[in-house]
Amino acid sequence: MRLQVKGKNVEVSEALRGYAQEKLGKLERHLHDATRLELELAVERNPSIAENQVAEATVWTKGPILRASERSTDMRASIDLLAVKLERQVQRYRARRRRGPTRHPGPAAEGQPAVNAEEPLIVKTKQFPVKPMTPEEAVLQLELIGHDFFVFKNVDSDDVNVVYRRRDGNYGLIEPQVA
Repeated sequence: MRLQVKGKNVEVSEALRGYAQEKLGKLERHLHDATRLELELAVERNPSIAENQVAEATVWTKGPILRASERSTDMRASIDLLAVKLERQVQRYRARRRRGPTRHPGPAAEGQPAVNAEEPLIVKTKQFPVKPMTPEEAVLQLELIGHDFFVFKNVDSDDVNVVYRRRDGNYGLIEPQVA
């Protein structure tokens, strides 16, 4: 597995790179088909953010791409938390590969425990009308309802699109393409 470490507002020292290699290298024994792991270390410069040491990782495998992000007041602690989170994701990924595809068991009745606590379940289904509008109108609707994303029918392409609020305060537009 190739580890690439990048820094944003922080200089990545050899000691920090070695620490990341030691912690994230443990994933290799669980995930043999990982081809590349990209780690981005960042320091948020906003003084109002206490946990400003951020570690984000992306792992490319033959199957899905695994992503995780953790933040704390210390970069090494962020890397530790990130390694734990990625290890949980890897274990879930490997378990699903061994079991094969699973069917949705349906929503659990209230008060009854879930069948398998490790596997996330769909516990709520919501239906709503998808109205035709421009992406700009969708951003206005997103702001009005106060959510992080908004689903709409694009009047230009006649496809269902999603606008979402990015971490940097800007907006993103998802335009699905049928493969």
